[in-house]
Amino acid sequence: MSAAAERAVPSAPGPMDGLTEAEAARRLADTGRNEVAARGPVPLRTRILAQLRDPLILVLLGAVVLTLAIRDHPDAIVIALVVVVNTTVGVVQEIRADNAVAALSALSAPHAHVRRGGAGRSVPATEVVPGDVLVLGEGDIVAADAELAEASALLLDESMLTGESVPVDKAAGAALSAGTVVVRGRGVASVTATGAASALGRIAALLDDRREPTPLQRRLASLGRVLAAVTLALCVLVFALGLVRGLPPGTMAVTAISLAVAAVPESLPAVVTLALALGARRMVARHALVRRLPAVETLGSVSVLATDKTGTLTEGRMVVERIWTPAGSVELTGVGYEPEGEVLAGGRPADAPALAPVRELLTVTSLCNDAALRPPDDPESGARWTALGDPMEAALLTAAAKAGLPGRPDLAADRPRIAEAPFDSLRKRMTTLHTDGRPGRVLVCLKGAPEAVLDPAVLDDPPDALEHARQEAARLAGHGYRVLAAASGVRDDVPDPVTAAETRLTLRGLVALHDPPRATAATTLADCRAAGITPVLITGDHPATARAVAARVGLVPGTGVRTPADSEDGGTEDGGTEDGGTGDGGRVVTGADVAGGRVADLTAVRVFARTDPQQKLEIVEAWRTRGAVTAMTGDGVNDGPALHRADIGVAMGARGTEVARQAADLVLTDDELSTVVTAVEEGRRVYDNIRRFLVYGMAGGAAEILVMLAGPFLGLPLPLRAGQILWINLLTHGLTGVAMGAEPAAPGTMRRPPRPPSQHILGGGAWQRLLLLGVLVTAASLGAALAARGLGLAWQSVLFTALLAAQLGVVLGLRARLLTRQNPFLPLAVLASALLGAAALYVPFLRSVLETEALGAAGLGLAALGAPVGFFAARLLRTAFRPSGPGAAVVPEGPGDPAGRDRASALR
Repeated sequence: MSAAAERAVPSAPGPMDGLTEAEAARRLADTGRNEVAARGPVPLRTRILAQLRDPLILVLLGAVVLTLAIRDHPDAIVIALVVVVNTTVGVVQEIRADNAVAALSALSAPHAHVRRGGAGRSVPATEVVPGDVLVLGEGDIVAADAELAEASALLLDESMLTGESVPVDKAAGAALSAGTVVVRGRGVASVTATGAASALGRIAALLDDRREPTPLQRRLASLGRVLAAVTLALCVLVFALGLVRGLPPGTMAVTAISLAVAAVPESLPAVVTLALALGARRMVARHALVRRLPAVETLGSVSVLATDKTGTLTEGRMVVERIWTPAGSVELTGVGYEPEGEVLAGGRPADAPALAPVRELLTVTSLCNDAALRPPDDPESGARWTALGDPMEAALLTAAAKAGLPGRPDLAADRPRIAEAPFDSLRKRMTTLHTDGRPGRVLVCLKGAPEAVLDPAVLDDPPDALEHARQEAARLAGHGYRVLAAASGVRDDVPDPVTAAETRLTLRGLVALHDPPRATAATTLADCRAAGITPVLITGDHPATARAVAARVGLVPGTGVRTPADSEDGGTEDGGTEDGGTGDGGRVVTGADVAGGRVADLTAVRVFARTDPQQKLEIVEAWRTRGAVTAMTGDGVNDGPALHRADIGVAMGARGTEVARQAADLVLTDDELSTVVTAVEEGRRVYDNIRRFLVYGMAGGAAEILVMLAGPFLGLPLPLRAGQILWINLLTHGLTGVAMGAEPAAPGTMRRPPRPPSQHILGGGAWQRLLLLGVLVTAASLGAALAARGLGLAWQSVLFTALLAAQLGVVLGLRARLLTRQNPFLPLAVLASALLGAAALYVPFLRSVLETEALGAAGLGLAALGAPVGFFAARLLRTAFRPSGPGAAVVPEGPGDPAGRDRASALR
């Protein structure tokens, strides 16, 4: 490491105290927000014109002109009303969807760490102003152009600006560009340019900012075009048949046009966007923040969940359980970061002689430490102590408190730090230099991975002592512990570079840390398997640690204990990989195995250890090549590429880096893996409701077309007038259609296989169900009309009412939870639609406009029969035509069961 990469720690605060809040506010008002030119709001007139340019709306406008020309004023009023209502609903839906998406974007906006008035604080990146002091750490995104004032082993990824794939070292005085990423180290910088004046802003000005439709919107738009073509062809047929029967051409033209508009749910894309946006808002309430709207629909298809270990399957709160020193071993009790517990030697509280070497070791690890422990604000609330900084370093501070040592601030005040060589992934150790209380004496404190510390070039201990320590480290690692070694020594000077002090030190001992599995981890993975989702563990940790955690959460069988003879990379002596006698699914494969091409099928493995970012990409890509839809969790800088490549990138909101959060599609605000399962359920619910609306809406449209085609052959010359058709369309596609989007998830939603990503929106038997429903609704409606004609009643009004009643019966019959109280809007919408349908018969103005007649008890009774027919037809056909065989049910994949992959493939 170069001297420039190391930072002497000043003994007193420097000049970089930052702006005052008042000055920052003034500069924000002067320079504007730190953001590239944002897309302005869409003007209302633009939204209205976009709605009126819809081909079917243009057809309706033509129908208004035609009806006025032939002096058919009642139909002209109804058609104009439909245009106004459809346009209003479309515009309102667009505005609500945009507002929901904007709210989601605000929730997921990046933050920056700044110093203001000498105190550190986190502010939205958009509020950073020139002159602000940025405090940078690993994983941060540089919020604005800045000049580096202090740097400690700072390494930046500038690939998004320069295209250079190799990270760049940065020293004090270097220029930093907005949007670059801190890969390693720490730094303090002064902001020089923000917003459009920054490097990122200048590039963004060149970009095309047009919105792209979501994949689901594209599929629905394609479906709409096909439906429009088919419906228009049928309407031309209706028009021709009317002319053959001698009906007026103007009347038949208006009827055919109205039928076309009623049969096709022309506002469906806007309805879907709203459903996705509101679904994303519901996910926020369940601790899942969707950053990209298409992720809502993709979540319903997730078939593989690739998860990290630390903080995802485990608590992310390290606990020191064992300490080994050359004088002996002790165990520590307690959980979390609470400084409460005992130090036990041989099962009893350790005496003073046994505690002395432990305290020496923990003094070293407390001084060579950048973490802090924060007590709960309200101890009575049951809140827990939390860690500021690296969880492993915080666990060392907790262990020191259990051993009776003073807190780190007191230790640091007694032995101030004067220089440091921070931990990095190449050296695998950290070294700090402190005043020793004696003139000219410097205390060297070092901690790191055993293989980096137990080295004769670093330690001055005898070879047999080092060998004994290596064996003890291997034994502890074999039990799944994270092992650290600590050493110290005294010098007469402060070397330059600091790393020159890493020699002739004395070993103080080994610390065994454990990150316990989350209480919900095993249940969450079982829920994944029950939902047809294959869980895979991908970690950069030691193979023994990965196996131990995987065994504890039920991902693989066995106890997770490995022998001390197991090699660092998890391989056996012959270079193969241990499988525990359970086949590919039960073995732990290392990144070295993946890189060496020793794994024939990456999708047969359930646990990967010692992986790097490139290997994570290879694993994700292997699953995607097999047709799986992958969700990948991560929280670090090195997880960014895999999060971006996966179909659904999932980042941890509380402990994740800014890089991970910005690369992800889904951010878990509670850092709970179980929230992913909740989000998948929500995604399935949204998609199911969209399909349910399609079946309902298109079945009604098909019924209206069939009524108009079949009616004349049954002696009903003009079954429905144009205004009547459009009124039914308003009541069925309006209130009830929107209310369907709030339906709760069906029972067993998470006990069925994921939806194949290639499945058509009307696949899985949906199109068969809607056609049959359309035929049954047609039969019920025409049957009521024929019976009314035989009784001398107003048959057209009976047909109008029966068709509406049958469709309202269908919407209730399609409910997955028939008597649920979770969505009271749907029964209320059905009731409102029924009342408005009755108003068409009994309100004089509507009766005149729609050309209906008031019905007596007999006529109403005949028309009302359509409701139970539609209801029971929908109940009987709700689950008909679904695929049978391997995909009909999910057989949960057991721990380490590689056959689950083949079942998942069969389901797809």
